[in-house]
This record gives sequence, structure tokens and C-alpha cells, in this order.
Amino acid sequence: MANVRVKVKPELLRWARERARLGMAELEHRFPRLDGWESGAVEPTLKQLEAYAKATHTPIGYLFLDEPPDEPLPIPDFRTMGGAAIRRPTPDLLETVYNCQERQDWYGEYLRETGGERCEFVGSATLESPVVEVAEAIRSALGFDFDERARFPTWDKARSAFIGAADAAGILVMVSCIVMNNTHRRLDPEEFRGFALSDEFAPLVFVNGSDSKSAQMFTMAHELAHIWLGQSAVSDTTVASPGQNAVERWCNRVAAEVLAPLALVKTQLRDLERNRQAPNLDTAVITLVRAFKVSSLVILRRLRDVSFLSSHDFDAAYKAEVKRIAELPKTSSGGDFYLTAAVRYSRRFTRALVESTTEGRTLYRDAFRLLGISKTETFRELGESLVASI
Repeated sequence: MANVRVKVKPELLRWARERARLGMAELEHRFPRLDGWESGAVEPTLKQLEAYAKATHTPIGYLFLDEPPDEPLPIPDFRTMGGAAIRRPTPDLLETVYNCQERQDWYGEYLRETGGERCEFVGSATLESPVVEVAEAIRSALGFDFDERARFPTWDKARSAFIGAADAAGILVMVSCIVMNNTHRRLDPEEFRGFALSDEFAPLVFVNGSDSKSAQMFTMAHELAHIWLGQSAVSDTTVASPGQNAVERWCNRVAAEVLAPLALVKTQLRDLERNRQAPNLDTAVITLVRAFKVSSLVILRRLRDVSFLSSHDFDAAYKAEVKRIAELPKTSSGGDFYLTAAVRYSRRFTRALVESTTEGRTLYRDAFRLLGISKTETFRELGESLVASI
């Protein structure tokens, strides 16, 4: 039966390949007759079609449809490319959103059953809310103010603390560079940098861990602004993005204010001027990075916001800094599964799931699906690692 040739429309095979952003050259070594399949000159066998569906991350049933299905993201899509909306999400993005929605649904139900409280800050702001006030509310809810950050030796340590503070405040924060636990399916930061799933019981923020750490902190703050608006959304914004719509522009402004309040930036610059008649860009960036414990990219944006840099000078400095960061030695994104799981799945979510499962309220089968694991031993060791980290 597996060797029986099946009728499948060539345009569906082409759609599956393009949907996965794969070129002919990337697949022809596994499917030598792919060109013939796509032209309709030859039909694949059922076994070949199953392998092709797996390689393109396509549900095999889709390949028997009359035409490609419409697969819109289940949340508002604010991603743009060259000023135009990106219309087709990849399987990687779709599956990541679906996986996070399933975890959010589980955790929301868990809280309702165990008497958990709503997060009052969800939806507490509007686009008319003053940016400075909303940023202060976010910092206050997370305990992530200027004095708190001063105790961290580096901005990278502060970034980790920022994630932990949001998780502790009731927000499920998930940072991952791959789809579930599949190391062969790396998420592309050029497609999306993060998304927010708003819910009064289980607000969730996902940050694309494939992006540079210097970019992740701003993405995190940007998605928190979406939570305060009470709006789910997927974004590809950067520190330098002007924002293509009012929501993204507002969230960018809030994110910058959360990380480096404008009034404090001005104070720091005035202090510099007292010691130096005219502080140069390098001195200003180094001093402010050290003071605010945020990345140099965030500081460059704030220097533009206070008119220390013109828009032209900011663009040049930002591009140069992105290039410098890209050329830095890469550190491993792997490591101990149990150490990274709390960040990948959210410490809050994982602890609740382990507790609920070991108490018999959640089936092991469901817990394994939510975590993308298949072994009881892995689950047990994950639980032990979480207890040890308390």
C-alpha cells in the first residue's frame, strides 16, 4: 500500500514547500523526483508523500485538498516586511503559537480550579494612557525599577532577572529558539521576535530565543505592553522599528520607557556633562548601559529620543552596533535540558504542571504533550530540578 502512487495536485506540493520556506535544492536530495511531482509529470507514492509531509511540517491531509488551506494566525498579526503585512506564517510560527495557546488554556483552567487570582494589570491600559505612567506601572508590578537593576553586574543578568520578575508577577514567560524540543526546527527572528497572548488569569509572553540577547530584552518589554493593553499580538518589532501602526508604536514607546526612563536618561546625561564638557557617543553609551543595565541598542534609541543623536546619526550608529554584536563570539544556546526548561516553558507553568500531574489531577499523557517529552524519567527529573531551584 505504501508503494501505491497517489494523486495529489502539484500546486499543493509546491504550496507545502513554500509554506515551510524551503527551496527545491533543500529537498531534492531527499526527493529526487520533486521537480516531476511539482510539474505533474509523475506522482509520488504514499510512503514518499508521508515523508514529504514530514519534511515540510505539513499535515498530510492538507495534501489531498482541492486547494491550499487558508492558515491565518489565531491572533492579530503586526509583522511587516518592507512596510507590507506578511500574509503567510510558517509552520514553525503557527505551531509555536498553537503550543503556547494550549499551555495557556491549561494553566488558566488550573488557576480557576485552584482558586487562583486574576492579574489586575491585564487590559489596564489603553492607547490613550500616558506612556510614562504605563511604563511605571509595569516596572512596579514586576519590581524592576532603576535601583533594583543597579545591583546586577551586567545587563544580561538584568535581562534574566526581568524575565524571572515577570514570571513571578503572574505572567507566563516562555523563551525558546526552537519548535517544542526539536533542535532541527530553529525559529527565525526575521519572521517574528515575539508574541503576547492576553488572558486575565494566564497572560503569556513568548520571546524568540534565536534573536540576540540584546534584542530579547526589548521584545520582552514590548510584549508586556501588549499585555497591559489586554491585546494578543505577534510582532517582529526591534528597538529601531518606527512601528507600522498605532498599537506597535505605542508598545515600542512603552518598552523603551520601561527599560530606560527618559527623565533618568536626561539626568544621567546632565551628570556626564558636569564631568565632561561634551560627552561623546561611546562614553554616553557605556555609562548609560552600566547605569540602566540594558543593551546598547536600547540606549542608542533613548539617545535619539532625547535628541543626543539625530535620526541620521542614530541610524548609522544602530547599524554599526548591530554589526558589532553579530560579530561577537557566539555562546552555546544549548545546555542542560532541565536548566533551560524553566525558561523555555515558564517556571510558573512548569511547576504547576508537575504539581498537578504528580497529584493525579492531570494525566501524564497530557503533561507530556504540553512539554513535548515522552519519558516518565524525563518528567520526574524535570520536577526534581524545579524543586532544587527554589
